[in-house]
Amino acid sequence: MGFSTDTQGREEALIELFRATFTASEGAEEGTLIGDLVRNLLASTAQPDRFVFIAEENGALIGGILFSRLTYEQDQRTVFVLGPVAVATEQQGQGIGQRLLNHGLAALRSAGVDIAMTYGDPGYYAKVGFRPIREADAPAPFKLKQPEGWLAQSLTDRAMTSLQGPSRCVEALNDPVFW
Repeated sequence: MGFSTDTQGREEALIELFRATFTASEGAEEGTLIGDLVRNLLASTAQPDRFVFIAEENGALIGGILFSRLTYEQDQRTVFVLGPVAVATEQQGQGIGQRLLNHGLAALRSAGVDIAMTYGDPGYYAKVGFRPIREADAPAPFKLKQPEGWLAQSLTDRAMTSLQGPSRCVEALNDPVFW
């Protein structure tokens, strides 16, 4: 298995990976929603405001993760939020997601990103270093439906401290349905 950031010409395959994975786990409506989110993130988010990492095996796309910029009005630190994440249904349970996440987080660290955040299953994301954070310490762009899933980690040698000011996400995520 190899990792890459090169999605050139593979955008439709990446969108389909997310659509199929979320359809299998959450149903067709969620699959369509997340497939459309990935399409919008790829099409409307400027290159400096997103990172895309894929996992491949024998030329087949088996995993994908996207990070996009999250800006805090009164904070100079660079923050990216992870989401969505997908591993092909038939490939799940083999550690592919964790290896892909560790690869992506290391790349963000190398790129000078200060903090990575996500909104998801605390048990799963704790395996790659995410810890719960209170909304008071890192306001989300919208009210969180499940605040226990708001997670963060410092990508520097400094401890995670509160983020200052209201937050703003990229346009593709700027919808309360994702929060």
